[in-house]
Amino acid sequence: MSEALLLSVIQKLDIIYRYDRYAVGLGNVRKVIKKMREIMDIVRDKKLEDGRTLNFLVCDLVQMADNAIDIFKQHESFSEWRYKSINSWIKEMKKKMLKLGDDGAEMRPSDNVDDKYVVGLEEDVEMLLRLWIIGGEEYMKTVVIKGMIGIGKTTLAREIYNHAAVIKRFERRAWVSNSTYFTLKELLIQLIQQVAVEDPQNLHTSSSLENMDNRSLQDMLCQHLQGMRYFIVLDDLPKQMHLTSFLNALPGKDYGSRLLLTSHMKHPDIWHDEVHQMKPLDSNKSWQLFLETINHGNKLTGEHKFPMDLKHMGKQLLKKCGGLPLAIKEVGKQLVEQKVSGVSEWEQLLESFDFGSTLKLLEPFYHKLDPKLEPCLLCMAFFKENTTLRAEKLTAIWVAGGVVDTEYKCKAFLDGLVKESVIDVKDKSTEYGMNPLLHMLSIQKAEEKIGFEVLRKNGNNRAFESPRHHRVIICCRDKFNYSTDQDKHLVSLFFHGGGYFDTSSSYWKSFELLKILDLEDFGLKILPETIGTLMELRYLGLRNNYLKELSQLLRCLKKLEVLDISQNFMVEVPDIIWEMPSLRHIYMSEVICREPLKIDALRNLETLTYVSVDNWTYELSALKELRYLKKLGIEGLDGNSDVSKLFVSLAELKKLDHLILRGYRFRSMPCLDELRVLHKLETLKLDGLLARLPRSFPPNIESLTLVNSCLDEDPMPRLAENDSRLKHLKLRNAYTGQQMVILPYRFRSLEVLCIQELWNLRNIQCEGSLNCFDKIEIHDCPNLDTLPEAIGSFPFMKEIKMVTTKNIAAKIRNLDFISKIDIVNINS
Repeated sequence: MSEALLLSVIQKLDIIYRYDRYAVGLGNVRKVIKKMREIMDIVRDKKLEDGRTLNFLVCDLVQMADNAIDIFKQHESFSEWRYKSINSWIKEMKKKMLKLGDDGAEMRPSDNVDDKYVVGLEEDVEMLLRLWIIGGEEYMKTVVIKGMIGIGKTTLAREIYNHAAVIKRFERRAWVSNSTYFTLKELLIQLIQQVAVEDPQNLHTSSSLENMDNRSLQDMLCQHLQGMRYFIVLDDLPKQMHLTSFLNALPGKDYGSRLLLTSHMKHPDIWHDEVHQMKPLDSNKSWQLFLETINHGNKLTGEHKFPMDLKHMGKQLLKKCGGLPLAIKEVGKQLVEQKVSGVSEWEQLLESFDFGSTLKLLEPFYHKLDPKLEPCLLCMAFFKENTTLRAEKLTAIWVAGGVVDTEYKCKAFLDGLVKESVIDVKDKSTEYGMNPLLHMLSIQKAEEKIGFEVLRKNGNNRAFESPRHHRVIICCRDKFNYSTDQDKHLVSLFFHGGGYFDTSSSYWKSFELLKILDLEDFGLKILPETIGTLMELRYLGLRNNYLKELSQLLRCLKKLEVLDISQNFMVEVPDIIWEMPSLRHIYMSEVICREPLKIDALRNLETLTYVSVDNWTYELSALKELRYLKKLGIEGLDGNSDVSKLFVSLAELKKLDHLILRGYRFRSMPCLDELRVLHKLETLKLDGLLARLPRSFPPNIESLTLVNSCLDEDPMPRLAENDSRLKHLKLRNAYTGQQMVILPYRFRSLEVLCIQELWNLRNIQCEGSLNCFDKIEIHDCPNLDTLPEAIGSFPFMKEIKMVTTKNIAAKIRNLDFISKIDIVNINS
């Protein structure tokens, strides 16, 4: 039966191909036919019998072919994006068929969801119900609860699904959870069985439903839901499942029905009206859940209960769980199973706790990850736990290590890691964080797949049979000697910890293939002279050390592409930069240069931050050679700086779109009126005292940051006069006045406003509505005790983030319009 259905799929797709060989996208149709034939071969080669799951998978393929024919008849094309959507689901079904047994059946995993103890979800439940589930418009709305595995997505969905207000409001409810071999047909059958239960006249047996094709099932589901207000939860929906036709056919678009999804990412086929990003539990809530699990959940009594004398140790252990409820419960479970008693036994157990079983719970998350993102995840093992991951460093290491072939593609990979909940965006859009347990998993997988190892002083270092290509060395401030018998296959080397790494002069010569060397935050005082022997080096990270001078032998690193020596106070840089022709990114600040740097010799330079205004080159013919320079930081500006000459020279940089101008701490920067000549600028940061704002800004500015400007006059009216495309505005210690007035009709494109350290600010006035505005962040403004009511009427306003005093935080939470905002994060 399955072979016959597959053959019918291929014949239907052949109809499209024969219909018009010159139509758009026929090559994609041919590719789909080829994949169908591959699946036919799998069924034949494995001699699969017609098991339930095999038939379900084939039914999905039949519907896919029918949809493709419908699309082609309507549009006479089969575009690339339609092909990619269908192809991803075909790949997934092929993978599932390869895992089926000879009888076409599969083993079903048991449901181990433990929602007995719920901590820290009260605000999430209330917000989702008020804004999106019970409240909101009377049309079909799709809501996504997004986050990594174990963060509580399913638990939150169940709290909402079983809430009295939901039961009362919706006439039909259904809950479908993903399984290993989940198919569209199975989704339809489960939904029908649940929504038909409340209508005895329409009950159907499983066997009768399984004998129907997908379109008939879809029609039947629509009949049961027609004229009803329904609430459907799709828990852990696979991103590869092709759902377009199913969603389009759902009835009751105007009855206020709701579709709630839980996923680690947005589903490509579903238009998401609202996305709720799950946050990990804070330390107090993590501790509360831990105690519920370990003491009450397991009914421990007397001496077997967790001793409160070890609360500090327990909280330190929980830090490694990163606020994941799944991990916290697993840790509690593992501790209880040891059946220890007494403070000393508990202390010993906490010190030697093994997270092995907890990491196994994260395996499904790893296997669901887009294969293209896997190498990027494995590279996370190179970094310290709980460190801030800078976009510029991540992308540089990916490119230097050959993980991504061009920096242009890195932005898509970063976005992909965020979308799939591998990393989270921090306060700055270019900084990211990673859950510590996921970091542990990246180390485990990197050891298995890419030849990674971690070496510790006086530790039990693991011995590997195969050569290691990537290494992290964890030092302390004691003398730390290593053998010179190093692995010549090593490609990347990272140093963590601090102090000092005592090596012989021949140590660095052993790394013949080394491309990445990172000593950031290591406390390094002297750079070894023999570092010049690393002829293959592409990335050299020396940020935040105590270096006083760079070695002259760095000039030998002809292939070096990234040099980061920033945050080494007053390090002397000899005139060697121009002899390193491959340099594309230079990060430095407050350096000493005995001779002006010959920057114009670096024809491939894309980033230079920072260079002193005195060391900048003004020769226009030379500047034309810097044809790739996109980001530039100039420091040391004061009243004596000739900025007119500076801006004329910067205008010669045709690719420059990101500029940072930095002055001295207690000296005023010069008048910057001539900034307007830099027409290509999109991002501008001014760091230093300003007597006043420039009269006009470059016309294409989208992001503007003012730091330590200490302006006496409210900057908003002047910024409004210049606004055209401004989307992001950040003010940090930029204004000393008490009142700020926002003129919404002038800020036509403003989306995000961030104000920090405006110590005297007492009042913000907003006259009208900001049509694009969706987020405001306020930090360290201790006299600002209210927000303008107009914020509640902004059409796209979604988030308020504020750090202030306890009294002000409580007052702002009680403002009437706050309940209209989706995400409110007000802390003290």
